Amino acid sequence: MAVTGKTHLNLWKQQLGHVPAWVWQETAAETLVLADNGLTSIPPEIGGMKNLRMVDLGHNALTEIPGAIGNLLSLRDFLYLHDNKLTALPASIARLTKLKYLNIGGNAFAELPACVLALAALVELRAEGNRLTSLPDGVAALTGLRELHLRNNALTTLPASLGALKELRLLDLRGNPLTSLPECLGTLPRLDKLDLRWVTTLPELEWLNMLRARGCLVYR
Repeated sequence: MAVTGKTHLNLWKQQLGHVPAWVWQETAAETLVLADNGLTSIPPEIGGMKNLRMVDLGHNALTEIPGAIGNLLSLRDFLYLHDNKLTALPASIARLTKLKYLNIGGNAFAELPACVLALAALVELRAEGNRLTSLPDGVAALTGLRELHLRNNALTTLPASLGALKELRLLDLRGNPLTSLPECLGTLPRLDKLDLRWVTTLPELEWLNMLRARGCLVYR
């Protein structure tokens, strides 16, 4: 069992099936890794681990996340929820206003959860491999976002409100059935990589040449 000190709990790939009760007693822990353990649920006791800066619940079989996760107000580095069976997130996640990295890829979200739009400190958002057909206009609130990963969803277009993401460096849209893109993407001052590979439904757009001309890598 890989457990490092009292502040770093690494239980990656231990075939746990459920989280041992002793884990919730380690309230001084700053990192908690429970990835790849066949977990089907996380008990609300996780909300008592208020010193956590990073939580990894990826590669499990979770269908929901307890609302108590919103009590982890120190969570600022990473929250990994990827490769589970999630269709929704608790509204309490909106309280994690210091969080910089969120990965909800490889789940079954039909829409981007509203609580994500409240995470104003996000620098990177990964939502690839879901069932997203659109993005809400409220994504404009994520003004500090530098990377937005949306590969392999069902997006046909994007909102013009993405033009508010002035810090965006990377936009990954691979494998979406896009038929149009908002021209405002061409005005994003820091965008240096726009990935449109495996998108076969998008017509040629003149403003993409302007992006290329100023040094942005546009992959088609």
